[in-house]
Amino acid sequence: MLRKMILPIILLSFAAPLAVVANTATPPVDQLSAAQIVEKNVAARGGLQAWRAVKTMSMSGKLDAGGKQNVQLPFVLEMERTRKTRLELLFNGQTAVQVYDGTNGWKLRPFLNRHEVEPYTPEELKSASMQTDLDGPLVDYAAKGTKVELAGVQQVEGHDTYNLKLTLKNGQVQHIWVDAQTFLDVKVEGTPRRLNGRFHPVETYLRDYRSVNGLMIPYVNETVVESVKKTEKIMVEKVVVNPNLEASRFSKPQ
Repeated sequence: MLRKMILPIILLSFAAPLAVVANTATPPVDQLSAAQIVEKNVAARGGLQAWRAVKTMSMSGKLDAGGKQNVQLPFVLEMERTRKTRLELLFNGQTAVQVYDGTNGWKLRPFLNRHEVEPYTPEELKSASMQTDLDGPLVDYAAKGTKVELAGVQQVEGHDTYNLKLTLKNGQVQHIWVDAQTFLDVKVEGTPRRLNGRFHPVETYLRDYRSVNGLMIPYVNETVVESVKKTEKIMVEKVVVNPNLEASRFSKPQ
């Protein structure tokens, strides 16, 4: 969830080695339907009512900037239903800001010597509009118009997982892998990234789950892009559930 929100906003992305996923695996003993797996996933993450009660959320921590020096940049991500996001990223003493109000988006990138607020490009707007809300794609999936199917059982980092195929309301297809023991999301298919004239598959791995107000939140998100050696990480340090966020936080930056 976190990476899918941050990366389309800051135009980065995170990943993990594709080699850890096997094509075949011995299915776990318990055979469950897709609906049952989703039900167990939502319960493992804190429960349906608890997630429905979340209206806003903020996260802060550090993310990889890439490059040989392995620089980590402090960030603050604020979210509000529905799909409203504000990201602040500190780089070389300057703060970059990217905001999406659910319909329109803006960005301020002083580290690129761009000191005027710029609107999102059509491609960025499309990407932002397709991101899941702060509770992720499986909570209230039917109400969101999403169809979920069990695509099989695979190994992810040595664990049996259920491969869920999601067909979103707009027809977009996405896969999510749910651990067969903990029922927490452990891998999410990301939006393919265009490099050298072609699109490369992107996968995000979710790790180090911690309880915040009874909700299970992954504190480490690592993403891999096919054919790219270096992975990208987001390390969350603090999560606040239902902070009081002023409406102006999701308005066009000044």
